[in-house]
Amino acid sequence: MTLISIQGMQIDAEAVLDRLEREMCEESLEDFVKAAWHVIEPGQPLVWGEVMSFICVHLEQIVYSVVYGDTLPDGELYNRLLINVPPGLSKSLLTSVFMPAWAWTFAPHLRFLCASHSQALAIRDNLRMRRLVTSEWYQKHWGDKVRLTQDQAAKLKFENNHTGFREASAAGSITGSRADILILDDPHSVESAGSEQQRATTRDWFLEAVPTRLNNPATSAIIVIMQRLHEEDVSGIILDKQLGYDHIMLPMEYDPARSMPTRLGWQDWRTEEGELLFPERFPAEVVARDKAVMGPYAVAGQFQQTPTPRGGGIIQRDWWQLWEGQGVFPGCDYILASLDCAYTEKSENDYSACTVWGVFTDDGRAVAANIISPDGRYVQNGRTYVEGAPKLILMYAWQERLELHALVQKVAATCKKYKVDTLLVEAKASGHSLAQEIKRLFGHEDFAVRLYNPKAQDKVSRLYSIQHIFAEGMVYAPDMTWAEMVMTQCAQFPKGKHDDLVDSLSQGVRYLREMGLLVRAPERLSEIEEGRRYKGAPPAPLYPV
Repeated sequence: MTLISIQGMQIDAEAVLDRLEREMCEESLEDFVKAAWHVIEPGQPLVWGEVMSFICVHLEQIVYSVVYGDTLPDGELYNRLLINVPPGLSKSLLTSVFMPAWAWTFAPHLRFLCASHSQALAIRDNLRMRRLVTSEWYQKHWGDKVRLTQDQAAKLKFENNHTGFREASAAGSITGSRADILILDDPHSVESAGSEQQRATTRDWFLEAVPTRLNNPATSAIIVIMQRLHEEDVSGIILDKQLGYDHIMLPMEYDPARSMPTRLGWQDWRTEEGELLFPERFPAEVVARDKAVMGPYAVAGQFQQTPTPRGGGIIQRDWWQLWEGQGVFPGCDYILASLDCAYTEKSENDYSACTVWGVFTDDGRAVAANIISPDGRYVQNGRTYVEGAPKLILMYAWQERLELHALVQKVAATCKKYKVDTLLVEAKASGHSLAQEIKRLFGHEDFAVRLYNPKAQDKVSRLYSIQHIFAEGMVYAPDMTWAEMVMTQCAQFPKGKHDDLVDSLSQGVRYLREMGLLVRAPERLSEIEEGRRYKGAPPAPLYPV
């Protein structure tokens, strides 16, 4: 005990400081975290960043809404929060460990359910919080209020003397208990987010089971904190279905085009594009090192909070060439319609998708103002164009859920409108029946119907096999809504919600390539050079006859 004399009175200075620290911590989650950090991470000095203050303020408002019924100026409770931030920002400690322990300092009756993709991770944070609440520091300040009961202090669940508890589980297995605040901390692993079946399981659990685990459906809160891993991860579901969550989205490198204020009025504080989120902990050299190892999709999802790398993934956006003629296409030597079929009207099934492609010879329009070298090559933007080399243009695209008869009519109308030479259909069960029906009803039309077998290649491998066609600037598309839809799906693949147009695209372009109708610039140049070796020989036909 340290006594000090103030106006003749002996004051216990240590008790005064303890009381001040207690009051300060109860009033601010940020102050609580800073004061309690040494209990959870005794060997790791606290490095504080603006992003941590940002998260703390919003977590505070969640607790105040649940405990006191505090509403925002619009009169709405603040009880749904989605946080998308990169890994390594202490998000699990802030949300799943410190916040519940802080809330118990003034509302020890609160009940928390915390789920992660792995039960081991959920148990880890359970043990951390239990260690904090039972620590000498915590008990010195709030031991008169919060004590754990001896009969309920297990790894998966512990309870205090006010019947408040914290229970941990793996995502997908919350049963029995109900909570005032439900925390989903990384409901997907990197691996499970890549599995369509596991994503579907987590999606159904989030939509159907999670809302039933709240003490009060009207006032209890749900917090989701994670990094983006796929277009259809839990974050994607929340945003796509507009489920009423406030959204904190803070990428590692600032993207002004995606910066939006939260419902509390907070907005990304950065001003320069590419400015780092947490330079105190992740300086430029560390971010650059990690990006080089992670690859574009991991960087996009885990660092930038978008499942699609800027510019796209396998097929990048800037590889598409703009065709400026709205609805006026070049004279095409060959026109192909490629169909990926899944005929049904049920909303949960895949779309049927069709893309129409025209092969044309570059007549100078698409490469205007280029420099022409003596050997017939066009040079522009670092790409090489060869006079006479074929180009490809996307002439039309659509995706719809249709029953067989309606699908047959739609496909036939498309083929007739765009004077298609060949309709390409994948040789699978639904494709066989569709091709037979089109031949039966429209066999008299000018377009042929061919079944195409992609053999054993998976979807990703198929797209990679034609990546170079796009990378070399051979593919054009007009500035139309349906073309934008195709480019967007390609940019998001394989992390996107839908891939039917991508399947149609890869099937059609692969077929044209295999048929010899898409000769790359280096191959065409080789033909020209080979022809010059035999001056008297007639030029080889560009397309097979």
